[in-house]
Amino acid sequence: MVAVPEEPRVRLPQLKLDELLEELQARINAARGTQDRVRSLLEAVLSVGRELDLEQVLRSIVEAAVVLVDAEYAALGVIGPDGTRLSAFHTVGVTEAQISAIGPYPEGHGILGELIRHPHPLRLAKISEHPASYGLPPGHPPMNSFLGVPIRVRDEVFGNLYLTEKRGGAEFDEEDESVLSTLAVAAGVAIDNARLYENSRLRERWLRANAEISHSLMSGTDRADSLGLIAERAREISDSALAAVAMPMEGTKSLAVEIAVGVDAEAHRGLVLPMHDSLMGLAYTASAPVTSDDVIHDPRISPEPPRFEGLGPAVAVPIGTGAGGVRGVVLVARESGRPVFFQKETEMLQGFAAQASIAMELAERRQDAQQIALLEDRDRIARDLHDLAIQRLFATGMTLQSAGRFIEHPEAAERVLRAVDDLDETIKIIRSTIFGLRAHSGTAGTGLRARVVSAVGEATPLLGFAAGVRMEGLVDTDVPPEIADDVMAVLSEALANIARHAHADRAQVVLTTDGREVCLKVSDSGVGIPPDGRRSGLANMAERAEKLGGRFEVTSPEGGGAVLDWSVPLPTR
Repeated sequence: MVAVPEEPRVRLPQLKLDELLEELQARINAARGTQDRVRSLLEAVLSVGRELDLEQVLRSIVEAAVVLVDAEYAALGVIGPDGTRLSAFHTVGVTEAQISAIGPYPEGHGILGELIRHPHPLRLAKISEHPASYGLPPGHPPMNSFLGVPIRVRDEVFGNLYLTEKRGGAEFDEEDESVLSTLAVAAGVAIDNARLYENSRLRERWLRANAEISHSLMSGTDRADSLGLIAERAREISDSALAAVAMPMEGTKSLAVEIAVGVDAEAHRGLVLPMHDSLMGLAYTASAPVTSDDVIHDPRISPEPPRFEGLGPAVAVPIGTGAGGVRGVVLVARESGRPVFFQKETEMLQGFAAQASIAMELAERRQDAQQIALLEDRDRIARDLHDLAIQRLFATGMTLQSAGRFIEHPEAAERVLRAVDDLDETIKIIRSTIFGLRAHSGTAGTGLRARVVSAVGEATPLLGFAAGVRMEGLVDTDVPPEIADDVMAVLSEALANIARHAHADRAQVVLTTDGREVCLKVSDSGVGIPPDGRRSGLANMAERAEKLGGRFEVTSPEGGGAVLDWSVPLPTR
């Protein structure tokens, strides 16, 4: 037999089995890690999308970002309305003690500002090496590696996600950037949903407030109570510290703050505001909303009298526009440091004010209709009295008068004549009543409120400045004309004294009444009243107060100037 030669064996490369197994295990772990990361990303997206409260959504986004990219610190900065600064900051990984030590939250300088100016993902191995880096403030924990991505809500950059310090000292890689960018897309959708939900709830609250005010006005509630309800609801729903409602003063170019609620409401209530240097006056003149980011330092607003201490963002909205005209102005202001009023908030407040104006107009039309019905009823009663009662009484008197000639008994004749005289007197009384019923209320004379504003305005050129005016109570209704004349005489004398002798740069006129007493207080920041000065004007004021059973006092406060206090009781009704 011939032996068949064996085929040569193929010799494989000599690989260590342990290395093969390790590489296989590494690939399995990588696949498992990717799978776990995808699962974590999906869970994060679901978690973020589940929330409807905006603040909770933002908190969930930051917490999810830390876990997904394995970072020690994370923050979400919300870009303000000007598009250049951060208006809110949400952090994870930094304790309250560290936040207090660092100081105020960043506004968007350095690396944070770089992402605002260029809204694209930014990945750094070392923050300090970037040209835009400003360094970290004292007390700030050390941070080196950085990853930032923008959050877009539709076509708007809402804010940015900032991640620092990858755990284990590693750098953020492309996969981290991809995962965080995916989370940012989901975050944008969640933020948009939360905003829509928040706006719908806010709009619902405004609608309920409108319904409440309409019901109040149509049920005949006093105007002051209805205006108070407008101010209170505007303050609550807009999350403001102060709300005020001002109405135009008839016969003047001024607004009177009739209602104020919230912080330092007393400083606003009763103020008479000019149209040109007050936020409410500007809104009334323009028939459009007027906003201020900082109402204290706004050059358009007169700082006198001081009334916005501790307040910052504010907006004044006209009550009513268009053909119906502006009926008044509502102002709301937040505490200093709070967010400014966004356009959407202003639009909702403007809609609320417009609906309140419609309700006020409907209530006035209803009152007019009731007044017309009342006047028509009075006219009918007057006509019936004239055509029926007076004619019957006149005929009866004529009959008695003619019958008196046939009465021979003197005493009886005298009684008949007295009865005729009584009938004549009764006819006169009825005619007077008819005249009163038919005398429609014509145009009322200029009220005390308008006279005071006019007097202060006329004194402005003499004073060299505009004096502040505040009025509270039913000044036009409760103060009778004769006392109103004395009030005006005292006010004119006081303003003339300030102009001639006080050398003041500020003055304040306060007129109040509670229905039992009227009080006039005039104060200035001048040199006060010298001991050897003329006192004829002061004597006249004191004499007027004494004549009416009132009191008059002049004092000099520690800060300088003089305070004139004049008050008299009002007649009981």
